[in-house]
Amino acid sequence: MKAVIQRVTHAKVEVEGNITGEIDKGYMILFGVGQEDTEADCIKLADKISKLRIFADENGKTNLSINDVGGDILCVSQFTLYADCHHGNRPSFIYAGKPDEANRLYEYFCKVCEEKISGKVEKGVFGADMAVSLVNDGPFTIVLECKNGEFLV
Repeated sequence: MKAVIQRVTHAKVEVEGNITGEIDKGYMILFGVGQEDTEADCIKLADKISKLRIFADENGKTNLSINDVGGDILCVSQFTLYADCHHGNRPSFIYAGKPDEANRLYEYFCKVCEEKISGKVEKGVFGADMAVSLVNDGPFTIVLECKNGEFLV
């Protein structure tokens, strides 16, 4: 399971010209599911994200969590995080989770995030052609990967 977490001052996702999710201060998360990912990975990842201290405190130090600042999450499914570009120039997505299971885990991950943060969790539309826009604050971007309940480097 992979997540690209961007600290934002604003983010939104649109499908066919309609806004399906929009936040101000918080995290824009691109979320990808691999073939062997589980609900346990969702829980571990959501827990880590809820506790990340990457917002500035009163002294300008990155010392506050999303809950400390009352931030929100915009989570967008992103199977292309599992692109394999080792051979040739056209990516292969054979390591991405199967759509039905990936959608189930995406929804489950969002539900767990809702339980772990005080703000709202907005979403994109799984499998849709989405237009994502954001203002990355910093910029500050972190990539997390969790497999079998453990974080990878």
